[in-house]
Amino acid sequence: MQIGIISDIHADYATLADVLDRFDKHHNVDQILCAGDLVGRGPHPDRVIDLIRAHSIPVARGNHDEWVYGLRQDNLRYLQALPLDWQGKLDGITVYMCHGKPGNNLWGMYRDHLSETYLKMVLRSLRADVLVTGHTHMPLHIATEWGCLVNPGSLYTFKCARATSHTYGVLSLPDLNFCVYDANAGCGEPPISI
Repeated sequence: MQIGIISDIHADYATLADVLDRFDKHHNVDQILCAGDLVGRGPHPDRVIDLIRAHSIPVARGNHDEWVYGLRQDNLRYLQALPLDWQGKLDGITVYMCHGKPGNNLWGMYRDHLSETYLKMVLRSLRADVLVTGHTHMPLHIATEWGCLVNPGSLYTFKCARATSHTYGVLSLPDLNFCVYDANAGCGEPPISI
């Protein structure tokens, strides 16, 4: 099973539409997950939410999804109803998704703050095989014998002072192989090294 993973779209409709097309026509994913921050910073928040809703993509609520104004009322209600954390079983694998850290969408999980022991404790306490996060805007994949942590990086591609990776990911189940792709590169380009 192939899982497309996106995060930190920040109202970048054009990039989101392109990546969803890649998931369908190039990566042939079976499911798409989004680790939050649909809106904030970018020019098309309503269009991004409409597209996410049209594809019925599970989303964990990002911090920017809480700080939004000027949306259509139906989309504002949609954001307010997003869960802080999402959990599901895909191909027999338990996946836990949050924006930052479990239970908190303001603090991220960074490579230099993580150890295998800490990740083991987190996965065991969540009763999960895979932890999907976002928020840091940098892709990450840490695999252990107990499961893995994946972060696809940030999708948005417009100019902003905040660093961004312009990436998305594809997670293979049940083997937990994770590949990250450059959203600005051609569709047939190989994954990037993280």
